[in-house]
Amino acid sequence: MIDPRLNIIDKRLAKIRKIIAVSSGKGGVGKSLIASTLALTLSRSGYQVGLLDLDFSSPSTHIILGVKGVYPREEKGIIPPVVHGLAYMSIIYYAGNRPSPLRGIDISNAIIELLAITQWGSLDFLVIDMPPGIGDATLDMIRLIKKIGFLVITTSSKVAFETVRKLIELLGSLKVPVIGVIENMKMTDSLFIRRNIESLDMPFLGGIEFDYKLEESIGNPNKLLETQFGRSLGWLASNRAEIRS
Repeated sequence: MIDPRLNIIDKRLAKIRKIIAVSSGKGGVGKSLIASTLALTLSRSGYQVGLLDLDFSSPSTHIILGVKGVYPREEKGIIPPVVHGLAYMSIIYYAGNRPSPLRGIDISNAIIELLAITQWGSLDFLVIDMPPGIGDATLDMIRLIKKIGFLVITTSSKVAFETVRKLIELLGSLKVPVIGVIENMKMTDSLFIRRNIESLDMPFLGGIEFDYKLEESIGNPNKLLETQFGRSLGWLASNRAEIRS
């Protein structure tokens, strides 16, 4: 029996021009910070932007953005609240601050339900903060969202790159578009990541230097955009057509 919610998902996403899944092979690479800051940057550039936090293991965009006291409202589905100019939806609205130890079919069901009930309306961009790793959530998103493209985040670490390499190979085997790769928390002039990404015939979008003052901006979007990290990501968003086109 075909799940009727699957047809609804296509309708919910029909008026979104571009869907960017911010993903990584492993946690701890700054994926959620990049997703949040990218969404803010695009919004401040005049685009209509949505941000969806699908990190079941550890949702954190609400902390990064300082989201407090705003909730979705029901009207023939769920309408996301507007936070700092963003249409914002997070798994945190359903799981609260409790752990969400979902597995297998439960993860799939939760993703389908969230995509089916959320009314995004017309957006230029929907930025999705994906769960880390290569698992059910990633495969479900590829299956459920036809026009999804992946923005892959790594650090300079060889360990981080190895998991990213596997993610890129998976996406390639499934013929899923990869927008490009960003090297985050860069601390040296090493070209290791760039050379390896280019050897995979993938766009290397650039590196973002480690920002020692970044932690001070958490919870304050205006301050976040003014950090070295925020300015660097803003430059990439403005100058790399792969992200905006």
